Amino acid sequence: MENLKRTPLYEEHLKLNAHMVPFAGFEMPLKYTSIKEEHLAVRNALGIFDVSHMGEIEIKGPDALKFTHYLVTNSVLDMKLGRVKYTPMCYEHGGEVDDLFVYNLDSNFVLLVVNASNYEKDLKFVLDHKGNFNVEIEGKTDDYGEVAIQGPKAEEFLKNYFEGETPLEKLGYFKATYGKLFNVNILISRTGYTGEDGFEIYAKPIDIVHIWNEALEKGKPYGIKPAGLGARDTLRFEVCYWLYGNDIDETTNPFEAGQDFAVKMDKENFIGKSTLENILKEGIKRKLTGFKVLSGGVPRHGMKIYSEDGNEIGHITSGNMSFVRNEILALGYVKLEYRDVGTRLIIKDGNRVFELEVIEMPFIEPKAGKKKV
Repeated sequence: MENLKRTPLYEEHLKLNAHMVPFAGFEMPLKYTSIKEEHLAVRNALGIFDVSHMGEIEIKGPDALKFTHYLVTNSVLDMKLGRVKYTPMCYEHGGEVDDLFVYNLDSNFVLLVVNASNYEKDLKFVLDHKGNFNVEIEGKTDDYGEVAIQGPKAEEFLKNYFEGETPLEKLGYFKATYGKLFNVNILISRTGYTGEDGFEIYAKPIDIVHIWNEALEKGKPYGIKPAGLGARDTLRFEVCYWLYGNDIDETTNPFEAGQDFAVKMDKENFIGKSTLENILKEGIKRKLTGFKVLSGGVPRHGMKIYSEDGNEIGHITSGNMSFVRNEILALGYVKLEYRDVGTRLIIKDGNRVFELEVIEMPFIEPKAGKKKV
């Protein structure tokens, strides 16, 4: 795997006999034991992921929040300190540059956490749109290590080792705070990509190694397991979270992707607003839809979807096994008239034929954000 980057945890993955694969320019663990075992550990107990490949962009200065508000579709101008928001970021033509997290960390400091594969592109996009805003923009991904500790036992475990102004049991969903974990300085947020309760932890690269090893040792009574990219994908897929490059990209807009909740059209101005206004006016023609696969195996990204009478009406974006439902499921874009639950559709791929049935989304209900604090 030549010319691939490595996260600070690379050597730890090798010690755990991880199956390493190339992903977004990094050499990353696909799995340690089995994807199913790691998936169910997160659903039922606790898992830890290396997400140090994610990209971090720092925006500092008097206009940090105002500039970010202009960059993204969601409303961030009114964000209180310590809040986190999910948002798409769009091109002028309405297609998505990326979907990302905005952290409001200080009066003049916003942190953008972006997808690993989009980091360079996103940084250029942010820099290109600086205009007259009074901000300084820096790509700082090499200064951050990150792990995600996810699962129903995440708070019960971590609250014993976290020191900070806000106890973890009082840290609400999509909120962040500074503190210490296993005696090293961290930024921690109640966020994640699994649909389970859990936390994402940022620290210096050297410190993230200490956190990883301490968590695996001290988390044993809670059933913690290291989890790789395979489980990360199957977990997000079950709760129908978007994967950039599969379910969303520069050819999709947030309305057809079902991200309407994160697009605030009443904002005075943001990049892509006029195009998105026109899309709303004309109405979308397709939408991301969920399917149960009745026969044919696991569909792959890009496979074409047809109506029962043979008309091409869309394409698959993601397909996978749901280990909770014990069914093969898929996501894809289809024309609006074919989205009714129970509608039968087919995929043709060479000589292979898959039978689909439209089902409700998400495939399983996310538990994240359900805890009262």
